[in-house]
Amino acid sequence: MLKLFYMTATCALASRIALEEAGADYETVLVDFASDAQRKPEYLAVNPKGRVPALATDRGVLTETPAILAFIAQSFPEANLIPADDPFAFAQIQAFNAYLCATVHVAHAHRMRGYRWADDPAAIAEMKRKVPESVGACFEMIERDMLQGPWVMGETYSICDPYLFTLAQWLEGDGVDPARFPKVQAHQRLTAERPAVQRALAAERAAA
Repeated sequence: MLKLFYMTATCALASRIALEEAGADYETVLVDFASDAQRKPEYLAVNPKGRVPALATDRGVLTETPAILAFIAQSFPEANLIPADDPFAFAQIQAFNAYLCATVHVAHAHRMRGYRWADDPAAIAEMKRKVPESVGACFEMIERDMLQGPWVMGETYSICDPYLFTLAQWLEGDGVDPARFPKVQAHQRLTAERPAVQRALAAERAAA
C-alpha cells in the first residue's frame, strides 16, 4: 500500500488530491511540524530532506511533488491524469509543475523561511517584503501565459490542476489579491467542486 507523509496546509495536498483522483489504495502519516517531527530521526530516515510530501512505495520513497504526481498518474493510467500517449504534452505538464515547484513555491517560502537563504535579519526581512511582488509576478505569468482554461492544459484535467489549486490557496497569505487573477480564481472554484478534492480537503480539516 502507498503511504503519504504529509502536513496540513502544505503542498502535500496536491499529492493527496491526485491519490484520491486515481482511486489509489493509500494511507497517510501526519508529520507534525509544530513538534518539529520533520527534523526527527524517525522521519529523516524516510526523507532525509526533512520536508513533505514523501510517498512510500513498494520500491522505495519518492520525494518532490512533481515526481510524486507523475508517479501517481503513470501508476494509475485509468485515471487519465496525463496524456500517456503524447510525450510532448506530458513534457508540458512536467514543465508547468516544475515551475510551480522551483519558482512559485520558492517565492512563497521567502515569507516564512528566509533563514534557508540568509542569516542576516535585515536580509530575511527584505526577502519577506518582496514576497507580494515576486509571488504576484509568478501568478501574472500563470494567468497570462500558462493557464489555458478551464484546466491548466485546456479541456482535460491533469496533475497540474491539484498542484495549482494548492499553491493558489496561499495567495492572500502572501499579500497578493486573488482578484487580480480571474482565470486562476475560476480554476480554483472548478477544482474545488471535484469530489476527490472535497475528500482530500475534508481529510485535511479533520487532521488539523
